[in-house]
Amino acid sequence: MAVTAADVKKLRGATDAPMMDCKKALVENDGDFDKSVAWLRDRGIAKSAKKADRVAAEGSVGLKIADDFSKASIVEINSETDFVAKNDAFKSLVSTTAAQVFATEAADTAALRSTQMDGKDFTDYFDESVAKIGEKIEARRMATLVGNETTVVNGYVHSNTRIGVVVAITCDSAKTASTMKDMAKNVAMHASAMKPTTLSYADFDAAYVADETAGRIEAIKKENEERVRLKKPLINVPEYVSMCQLTADVLAKAEENIKAELKAQNKPEKIWDKIVPGQVARYIADNTTLDKEQALVDQNYVLDEKLSVAQAVEAAGKAAGGTASISAFVRLEVGEGIEKKEDDFAAEVAAQMG
Repeated sequence: MAVTAADVKKLRGATDAPMMDCKKALVENDGDFDKSVAWLRDRGIAKSAKKADRVAAEGSVGLKIADDFSKASIVEINSETDFVAKNDAFKSLVSTTAAQVFATEAADTAALRSTQMDGKDFTDYFDESVAKIGEKIEARRMATLVGNETTVVNGYVHSNTRIGVVVAITCDSAKTASTMKDMAKNVAMHASAMKPTTLSYADFDAAYVADETAGRIEAIKKENEERVRLKKPLINVPEYVSMCQLTADVLAKAEENIKAELKAQNKPEKIWDKIVPGQVARYIADNTTLDKEQALVDQNYVLDEKLSVAQAVEAAGKAAGGTASISAFVRLEVGEGIEKKEDDFAAEVAAQMG
């Protein structure tokens, strides 16, 4: 079958593939348009496979939120270069993929690729888009939070599109929940900046806390050495780093020590009840540095550092006439945990010239 210029133009328009590749696809497939599209798609996949050793650690986070804040989905799409991540075609791929995750609630890449979109395999759409863009692109991570009449879900993507967070706040009633969408977004913005790794200190693995304890205490001791040199106030050296270590016995012992110190200072016992609660609170603050760094609800809230995030949400719920607490969150940062390959440019050029 003769291949016309019009045929080539039509195939190029549908696939954005180079003109000569379009012509070859039509010749190879006897002018069959659909087979030619598939041929080009397969060729694009083959090119992508040759790039498998390259690291896709750039990219963007996509977000889709229900109009009634009952559900939100987040997805990380990786590319090889930051330049491609700013491309309109890539942005469209991110947006469409986020919408597909939202529609299907796919929890991982394999599940996403098995979904259907407009009666076709989503994997076909994704791979065709990748072939057009022309570099290695991966849908790496994704998640969906689903609410109900008493749980509101909202999210935030930072202006650089590299960090995104979705947050669910559960309330005592639909009335309270209806007032929490802005608070949920504020918490998401907080999490984007403060990098929590878990919801609460209660989620920490005991072995992890034990491993962190000695190192964190030693770091504070070293900081105090520098503070001595600079003649700055010293930081209290803790015994622990997380609330999960502060058992009832530990706190009781701390209170005993505080009272013993007050007695040694000849403070009248009748005023101890005014001093001890504050001292215990200070002891807890000094001995929960891991929680304040990594557990979302235990962090100091960026919009009011006098409150923890949990306390800020609780206060917002109380102001609305009910109760509110964070029930879940997901934070994705582009390239997080990916080890980037450092290319030796000189060695690469030498290899090509050899």
